[in-house]
Amino acid sequence: MFRYHIAEKFVSINGEGRKAGQPAVFIRFKGCNLNCSYCDTLWANFDDCPAEIMTADEILNYIQSTGIKNVTLTGGEPLIQPGIYELVDLLCQSSLSVEIETNGSDDISDFRKLKIMPSFTLDYKLPSSGMENFMDMKNYNFLTENDTVKFVCGSYEDLEKALDIIEKKKLVKKCAVYLSPVFGQIEPADIVDFMLEHKMNGVNFQLQLHKFIWDPDKRGV
Repeated sequence: MFRYHIAEKFVSINGEGRKAGQPAVFIRFKGCNLNCSYCDTLWANFDDCPAEIMTADEILNYIQSTGIKNVTLTGGEPLIQPGIYELVDLLCQSSLSVEIETNGSDDISDFRKLKIMPSFTLDYKLPSSGMENFMDMKNYNFLTENDTVKFVCGSYEDLEKALDIIEKKKLVKKCAVYLSPVFGQIEPADIVDFMLEHKMNGVNFQLQLHKFIWDPDKRGV
């Protein structure tokens, strides 16, 4: 039986993505294989991060106890957790809408074998993150219309690279696409101006709602 290291679990609203503004249960796993320059959950990545050890059934029971149907698995990095496939399969078969937020470095193809599939919000780590070389580009062959690719931009160079990937991979035809700013590093208006200048039809601009509703550093929201 797998046991999962949960850094935190809570109910809030989705701060970004297709279900922004909707209630969701968040399960944040401990540990990440990347070290992004702008990471806003760095505390959850360290070995000494306190964690609650839970079985898949305990995680499911917690989620069901909230009465909320949207579930976001996040981190850290969910896909590096031992037993994540089994947990996702259980949750997807429990009448829940399961979203996996992943940093884009780990293979998602196995999850396409599930009878009921989760949706993915897949990051492409742009140059300012320092982690671009770790992106698994094969993942873009397994995207569906229920998935999302997210580009967190901190510079004009990031915006140009995002545009290049969106066009080369024809992402707008495959899935939802979002651009968002690294909080405090780039003006949101600069991203919007870039989108308009380059006629980025079908691409969505977003802000992280939770950072405007609560303190940007507040946990559990």
